[in-house]
Formats: sequence, structure tokens, C-alpha cells
Amino acid sequence: MHKSWKLAGALALMAATIAVAAPKVVKSQGTPTVRIDGSSTVFPISEAVAEEFQAAEGGRTRVTVGISGTGGGFKKFCSDNPSVRTDISDASRPIKQKEIDACKAQGIEFIELPVAYDAITVVVDKNNGVNSMTVAELKKIWSKSSQGSVTKWSDVRSGWPAAQFTLFGPGADSGTFDYFKEVILGKGNDMRTDFTPSEDDNVLVQGIAGNPTALGYFGLAYYEANKGRLKAVAIDGGNGPVSPSEATVNNGSYKPLSRPVYIYVNKQAVANKPHVKRFVEFYLQNAARLAKEVNYVALPGPDYQSAMRRFQGGQTGRVPLRQGL
Repeated sequence: MHKSWKLAGALALMAATIAVAAPKVVKSQGTPTVRIDGSSTVFPISEAVAEEFQAAEGGRTRVTVGISGTGGGFKKFCSDNPSVRTDISDASRPIKQKEIDACKAQGIEFIELPVAYDAITVVVDKNNGVNSMTVAELKKIWSKSSQGSVTKWSDVRSGWPAAQFTLFGPGADSGTFDYFKEVILGKGNDMRTDFTPSEDDNVLVQGIAGNPTALGYFGLAYYEANKGRLKAVAIDGGNGPVSPSEATVNNGSYKPLSRPVYIYVNKQAVANKPHVKRFVEFYLQNAARLAKEVNYVALPGPDYQSAMRRFQGGQTGRVPLRQGL
């Protein structure tokens, strides 16, 4: 297990802060640097790859990985300020048209590469008695129309405690927020606003653990790293409750909260910075193994081969690698 996941409790926030701040130090040292920012969901995979890549490079290349959320990461990736612009953007959803337009306005071409599957995991404190929920119940909890009227567990399901729940979730810049809203609430339905938001999933973990009335959602890896303190809620998408796992993601039974995650690579950075090219190739060569190590679900082997061909061929734009990606 990589050191970041050995320290995945109280030290995780410190690690994330160091990762974000590091580019200023690296720049002053003149060390070739791969700059990554974006999704906190993809962060554990990219950090694990960065750790091994830096060791393989023997100190001649640095990699910094920040957590600004998927949307915040694309703002940096497509920035008109070269000092802010990143080489790679971690994303827990496909790039949006407005983000494509922002990149185009700056002359930035990108290569889209899926790197793993994730399962958005609905979690409660380990001492909470709730074990499963339907998609309709999740929608009832999180819909804007429920704000002020659905505030207690008993408002969601008869027989649940008449205790007020406390909600935690990703912020609006998070791809996890976007995906959850899309598949649980549906088009035209807004998310309620009386919850504690954060683009950093570790903040959500800290808020839910130890609070027996709390509920939240984030990527599977953060649950796995903290499952001694949290409980994953099985989700009933119409065929009975299913818990998130590698097996249920691969067999398609964990619906509708499983999805692919991506890295987006600046094509010009690849052409002008050999260390960026080496890093991305290393990423794709090792993503299957490292995704599993940090509790994500690896793509099938042929998908990584296809992604490598796409990268080495320089294919740009939002083009699904295959159906479902």
C-alpha cells in the first residue's frame, strides 16, 4: 500500500495541501515538473502513479498533484495564465462543452484517457442502523424540493429514527457532485443546499465518521481507506440492494453509481516536455495495478492498450474510447 493511504486519516489533508503548494517550490529549484490538478476522486490513483514514477526517475522529475475538484481542475488546465495552467487534469466525469470551449479559446488541445472505474459510495457512520436505500430515497433526501420538509430519517422511510440527519457531499466543482446529481436527481432537479460541501473527500470522511446521524457520498477508495469508521450503504437500483465493490462494478450490478474516471493531457505539454510524455506512458502502463492498490476498479486490459495507442497517436478531443467510456 502506498504511503498516502497508510496516512489516510488525519495526515491526508496535510498531504493534499503540500501537493497543491509544491509547484512554487519546485519551480524555484528548476526541476522538470509534471503539474496535475483536479478531481479528489482521481487523486489517489494519480498520487500513487506519481510516487512510483518519481522513484523510477531517480529524482530527476517531480510530480505535483492538487485537489481542486474536476471543474476547478479544468479551470486551471484551460487557464489563460501559463503560470496557472496544468499539464494534466484529473476528472471524475467527461469534460463539459463549456470546458472544451475554454480550452479551445486558449489553443489547448487535449487527449482524453480513461484510467479506472470508481463506485460512488453512499456512507454513514459505522453505528448508524441504516444498511440500504433505494434510488428514490436518495433522490428524496438530496432534492432541492425536499429542503426544509425532509430533514429526519423518518421522513425518508417509515421505521427509521425520528432523528435529524446531517448531510455531507462534494462541492459544486466536483465531478462526483455532477455525476450524482445527474443519475440520482435527474435532469431539471437541483441539489439541496443545506449540506456541508467540500472538494476534498477527506473532509467529508471526517464529518461523517463519529456522527451517527450523518450521511454523505464520495468515491469508493475513500470508504475503503476508512471502513473501520464508516459503513457503505447498499443501493437498490431496482433489483435489490447492492453494495459497491470491484465485483459489482465489473458485473454491472452496482447501478447507477459506478462510472469511469479520466486524466486529460495537454497535447502541447507532451510535445514540449519529454517528462510529461514519460509520465503519461508510465501511468497507462501501471494504472491497472495501482488502481487496485488504492481500491479502485481497473479497466479491462484491452482498454489500457487502446488508451496507449490513442495517447501515442495524439488523438485529441472528447471521443469515448469505447461504449461506456
